[in-house]
Amino acid sequence: MGLLKPSSGIITIDNNDLYDSSSKINLNQWHASISHVPQAVYLSDSSIASNIAFGIPLQNINIEKMYNAIKEAQLDSLINKSKEGIYSRVGENGIQLSGGQKQRIGIARAIYKGGDIVLLDEATSSLDKKTESSILKCIGNLSRRYTIIVISHRESTLDFCDRVINIKQNID
Repeated sequence: MGLLKPSSGIITIDNNDLYDSSSKINLNQWHASISHVPQAVYLSDSSIASNIAFGIPLQNINIEKMYNAIKEAQLDSLINKSKEGIYSRVGENGIQLSGGQKQRIGIARAIYKGGDIVLLDEATSSLDKKTESSILKCIGNLSRRYTIIVISHRESTLDFCDRVINIKQNID
């Protein structure tokens, strides 16, 4: 993601060194183009809307964009079941939600943020097989609009991927 400058070697994007000041790639623009869904999605003790549009005051949230992210992340049923809808509180670290619902909020957050690249870092590793399958279907549908990079130790998570790169460390 370019958050840390490598101690050796270079990171290139379209043959441009990410850390070269004369490069065509601007580091801030690069960071803005990436949305990250971690294994453990951080959720604040606030509303679903606040957690999806993380860091944006409620009055500044783009509601149309919010509902689009909810639909794409397949959170509709959660929103429709609650009287408060997107203003339902999730509890401390999402205690009111299932693991799958937390991950869907993480995906909705990535969609709401925008950008071209979604990085999933072990995003389904803590889910049961049924929930993982449902989340992967959701992610597979997103692959038509985003470049999705999946990091996973579980090969079944990568079934929808167009290309798989195995990275192994040789220990001498």
